[in-house]
Amino acid sequence: MSGAHDDHHQHHAHEHEHEHEHEHGTGGHSHPTGIRGFFYGLFVPHSHDAADSIDDALEASEQGVRALKISLFVLLATTVLQFVVVLISGSVALFADTIHNFSDALTAVPLWIAFVLGRRIATKRYSYGYGRAEDLAGLFIIAVVAVSAVVAAYQSIERFFHPQPLHNLWWVVAAGVIGFAGNETVALYRIRVGQKIGSAALVADGVHARIDGFTSLAVVVGAVGVLLGFPLADPIVGLVISAAIIVLLWGTVRSIGRRLMDGVEPALIDTATHALHSAPGIRSVQRMQLRWSGHRLQGAATVVVTDASLADAEATVREAKHRLEHALPNLDDITIAVRSAAS
Repeated sequence: MSGAHDDHHQHHAHEHEHEHEHEHGTGGHSHPTGIRGFFYGLFVPHSHDAADSIDDALEASEQGVRALKISLFVLLATTVLQFVVVLISGSVALFADTIHNFSDALTAVPLWIAFVLGRRIATKRYSYGYGRAEDLAGLFIIAVVAVSAVVAAYQSIERFFHPQPLHNLWWVVAAGVIGFAGNETVALYRIRVGQKIGSAALVADGVHARIDGFTSLAVVVGAVGVLLGFPLADPIVGLVISAAIIVLLWGTVRSIGRRLMDGVEPALIDTATHALHSAPGIRSVQRMQLRWSGHRLQGAATVVVTDASLADAEATVREAKHRLEHALPNLDDITIAVRSAAS
């Protein structure tokens, strides 16, 4: 009976004909604790939370686009305010921060396009759909942020050799605080929505906004250093900002790279396996595969069922899919092959 499975459409709307409890296993998925855990959570947040995910692809894309629209305008407003202060102060650290804020705002555009592309139906050429566009947008985000770090470093190094007096330093302090507030607001919003819909690229964009927020605080530190009589504090902070961007970007590179290599969080495999084991009639799970396509999951499994008729096996598969859809709301499609315990 190998290969018995039902058609499962992308926009699945299930009717709950009966109630049963599902346990969402953690799969022993652990993370650093203490101070290291605090910073890990800040800059390498989960890209997926199975318990809170949205189970409708269209709704998930709409929420992602809405998050990008709102955060784009917030970041552009923050960038304009900071650039005005750059013009009246000459702060290279603030200039570096402004460049990065602007680049972070621009990264919303390709991600926006990717969400729109992801809504298109599959074709003969792209039989799995266009979800990968979202992960490719993540690569673009990484490239833009890396370039902005190089530009900021160049400006800071040049200021070491060609120092210029700074003006209106209290305005620089104010601009740094505004930059932190604007970016942290955007970061919280993007990361929350990204986790909810399972979008690694949107979470990555949120992490970049959070990095921007902390670099804005570094600008404040540089301005205070100049006020205290240390003029090189400004370019030094500019270099620190550039280095911090590159270091913290590594976590995002790993996350996006894992998606492109069809890697998933082990906890998702554990959760899916547990859901299959809980279905009546399934004796064991021989194979469980999942992969992300944008912010949606696709998968395949092989299960062993008790000796039963073809009709009973089909009923078992339907119940197994029903439980998987509850355990993994991001799941778009799963193919379940069935083997008899006697074979």
